[in-house]
Amino acid sequence: MNKESIGGLVLAGGRGTRMGNVDKGLQAFGGSTMAAQVLARLAPQVARAAINANRNLDAYAALGVPVWPDDTPGFAGPLAGLQAGLRRCGTDYLLTAPCDSPFLPLDLAARLAAGLEAAGADLAVAVTQEDGQRQVHPVFALMKTSLEPVLSAYLDGGGRRMDGWYPQVKVAEVVFEDAAAFRNINTRDELDRLDPARPPTLAEVAGCLSSYDPDALPVRDAQRIIRDFVTPVRAVEHVALRAALGRVLAEDVISPIDVPAHDNSAMDGYALRGADLLADAPTRLRVVGTTYAGRAFDGVPQAGECVRIMTGGVMPQGCDSVVPQEFATAEGDRIVLAPGTIRAGDNRRLAGEDLKRGSAALARGRIVRPADLGLLASLGVAEVPVRRRLRVAFFSTGDELRSIGQPLGEGCVYDSNRYTIHGMLRRLGCDLIDMGVVRDDPQALEQALRDACENADAIITSGGVSVGAADYTRDIMARLGDVTFWKIGMRPGRPLAFGRIGSNGRSAFLFGLPGNPVAVMVSFYFFARDALLRMMGAEAPLVPVKARSTATIRKKPGRTEYQRGILAHGADGMPEVRITGAQGSGILRSMSEANCMVVLHDEQGNVQAGDLVDVILFDGLL
Repeated sequence: MNKESIGGLVLAGGRGTRMGNVDKGLQAFGGSTMAAQVLARLAPQVARAAINANRNLDAYAALGVPVWPDDTPGFAGPLAGLQAGLRRCGTDYLLTAPCDSPFLPLDLAARLAAGLEAAGADLAVAVTQEDGQRQVHPVFALMKTSLEPVLSAYLDGGGRRMDGWYPQVKVAEVVFEDAAAFRNINTRDELDRLDPARPPTLAEVAGCLSSYDPDALPVRDAQRIIRDFVTPVRAVEHVALRAALGRVLAEDVISPIDVPAHDNSAMDGYALRGADLLADAPTRLRVVGTTYAGRAFDGVPQAGECVRIMTGGVMPQGCDSVVPQEFATAEGDRIVLAPGTIRAGDNRRLAGEDLKRGSAALARGRIVRPADLGLLASLGVAEVPVRRRLRVAFFSTGDELRSIGQPLGEGCVYDSNRYTIHGMLRRLGCDLIDMGVVRDDPQALEQALRDACENADAIITSGGVSVGAADYTRDIMARLGDVTFWKIGMRPGRPLAFGRIGSNGRSAFLFGLPGNPVAVMVSFYFFARDALLRMMGAEAPLVPVKARSTATIRKKPGRTEYQRGILAHGADGMPEVRITGAQGSGILRSMSEANCMVVLHDEQGNVQAGDLVDVILFDGLL
């Protein structure tokens, strides 16, 4: 028996009662659907495959194979689907598998065929041993299509058991060792638990660290957990070239042409044949024409001839070198070159030298810059595939906060955090949902979080994540999803909440920042920024530079400190940095004056004047 004699059938015609009467085959699994996963493993084993389904026929047809509904009405179990397959498959044998078993063996057909032929049987069925018990899997079977009248007679007589018609045919049982390959996914919990595309929990991500203590978490560990936990948005849109500035490329942009399109001159001069150059005597060449950029020379220079050429001009046929005009002496209609003026091949730009046709001009994940717009325009690219903009909701919490324009009562302050967060998110190119100030009330906070995650991809809050009597946010966040609360070994900005919350089938990643103004910006800059860019599909890590400290900076080892600094050039032209003054987390003016952050790592102690330190430029973010 060979592959060409076997047809394949995915059985997807059931009701899915144990999963809430949903169409099981169309449930998301492994980045596609369960039926698509089964089809991907079954199709390579057979000559052609099909799907038996009784609902959502167009959705199944989109998988690119025939869809056959039952001929026997009333969802008469998988046997009705099997009957439809036997009547339509057009091959001598039919191999079946259920739509809810996405781990089926890749050698299912070969092993069942071998068992069927060895036993001289009509039908071969898979069998496993599970916990010492023999388990027959009648929906994983290979059979002769000539059995259709036998099966139909059984169905007409009211039979419904998948193996109820076996006494009327000769059956071979084929033992498979991997019982898990025949697992049926019957419930929503099983679907979520077994889905290889299921996002990991925070506990699973944190478990990858050798030591994890949420009450004393190093900066680098928190950054790693966040990076490993968030996932990019998948939606892609195509935008006009001018609208692509600042967007993130969703795919590599492939060059449709060679750049340059032709061999051309790198300068003004004379195009010539390298073979005409004399090594020990002056070279004399007759000028037979001129070529300009955009207007090529029509003729073909012969031996001893050259062509006047302008920068960018297409190299005449047969010419492979250009002598700059200042190195050539004109004598009537000829030029004279001293020996050794140029070598063969000099000053010629080759076709595709900058960019080959079919190669990647710009890579996926790149944030499009003005120079990129020019590059894409030079290729004739008018439309660019980009990730859709990230939607971010943000709000501040606290009864003491007042919005601009409101009077300040005793003990109240204006809410500055929303404005700095707004600015930082705008610089990242996000679509913003400003939810204002939310008072310290459990019901109001929960409703705000629910509204946010139902309308956004990410949520930024400020305040309410430290330990305090009025900090209801912690309990509410934990109740709504997978959220952890950290005390990070850093200054400023020790408390931080991070995770994912959900409401009404929607979810969003959550960043609960501290309430002090500078701590908000530092926490955003070193934790939320990279995560949001990753969600956009972009790679734009913060790259430190080295600078000389102008003064002593006091620091104890054991935590990371972020000091606001001003980077400038010293008298010797080398970069040097000075601290802006008092570094309290509520001193917002010092952040406004700074143009960089001095990063003092965990293991560092005091910094002496003249020592080199790591500096990260704000680069327009803050």
